[in-house]
Amino acid sequence: MIAKLHGKVDSMGTDQVILDVGGVGYLVFCSQTTMRALPPEGMFATLLIDTHVREDHIHLYGFADDAERRWFKALQDVQGVGARVALSLLGAATPALLAQAIVAQDAGPLQRAAGVGPKLAKRILVEMKDRAPALAMDAGRIATTTSTPTAINVEDAAVSDAVSALVNLGYTRSDAFSAVANAARAREGKATVPELIRGGLAQLSKPAEVVR
Repeated sequence: MIAKLHGKVDSMGTDQVILDVGGVGYLVFCSQTTMRALPPEGMFATLLIDTHVREDHIHLYGFADDAERRWFKALQDVQGVGARVALSLLGAATPALLAQAIVAQDAGPLQRAAGVGPKLAKRILVEMKDRAPALAMDAGRIATTTSTPTAINVEDAAVSDAVSALVNLGYTRSDAFSAVANAARAREGKATVPELIRGGLAQLSKPAEVVR
C-alpha cells in the first residue's frame, strides 16, 4: 500500500498530477487545494497518499498535508460521499472552514462543492458534527478513541492541546488562543479538549463586529 510519494511533477491536469518517482509515473488525484499547492512541472513535490484498491482499478489520492487526508477519509463515512465528492469538498473549503461550517451547522460552504446538494450537505452536517473536534486535534499527541473523555482543568494541558489543534488547521496562534480562552471561560474552568475545540471553532466562525 502506497502511503507517500516524492518525485518530480511530470504533468498536471484539472484534478490530477503525474508524479515521476524514479522513472515511474504515478497518476494521483488531488483536491483543488492540493493542486494549487503543487510546484510547477519539473520541480519536486511530496504527497501523502491514500490508496484505493478495487476489483477494476487502483486509484491514488494525494494530499499536501495530513489534516486534509484525515478529512478525506472521514467524509467518506457519510452515506453518499465517495472519493470524488470528498475531494470536491476539500477543494471548496479547507479543513478549518469545513470544521467551522459543521460546528455552526452551516451548509453554505459545503454546497459550493460540485456534487453536493442541500440533502447531502445536511447529512454531512449531522453525521460529522460530533467528529469535527476530533479531526481538528493533533492525532499524534491527543488520543481520540474514548467516547466519554474525562474533564480536564483548563489550567493543565487542555487549552494548549486545543490551541495546537486550531493552529494545525491554519489559524494564527493568537486567534486560536483567544477563541479557546473564551470557550474555556464559558465553561467556568473545566472542559474536555473536544469541547474546547468545538467552542473555539464556534467563536472563530462568528462574524466580526463592525465598529461604528
